[in-house]
Amino acid sequence: MNWYVVYTKPKWERKVAEQLGKIGIECYCPLITVVRQWSDRKKKIEVPLFNSYVFVQLAESDRNLVFQSAGAVRYLFWLGKPAIVKDEEIDVIRKWLHTPDSYDVSLTSIQVGDSIELESGPFSKQKAIVKEVNKTHYILVLESLGCVLKMKLK
Repeated sequence: MNWYVVYTKPKWERKVAEQLGKIGIECYCPLITVVRQWSDRKKKIEVPLFNSYVFVQLAESDRNLVFQSAGAVRYLFWLGKPAIVKDEEIDVIRKWLHTPDSYDVSLTSIQVGDSIELESGPFSKQKAIVKEVNKTHYILVLESLGCVLKMKLK
């Protein structure tokens, strides 16, 4: 079974994930904790990592079941076909969200343009290309995930 990306109504990510879970569809809505400030207080709240997106794992023939949820709008498409997310990519997101906030990172004799493989942290075993080396940080491009990673040094 493949992981698909469902586009939801704004602010409906959790509701859609809950409704789909009730009808037996495996879904994943990654949440992060952020501090929000109101006029009288600050509060930590959980918000979706990806606005208006929920990942669902189901068979191709069962794709229409997600529309039983009132907040599901459509599937995300890539090149005319429903976008499929690899199991490894979902695992990387889960691992990244459940790891501590600090890591010990050491790089030696790394030059801009080098291709490296990360050995620890949430992106371990991911291949990256070094784009910038600075006294305070490194910038790496993770091509398999399509993102840029900025690693600050302690």
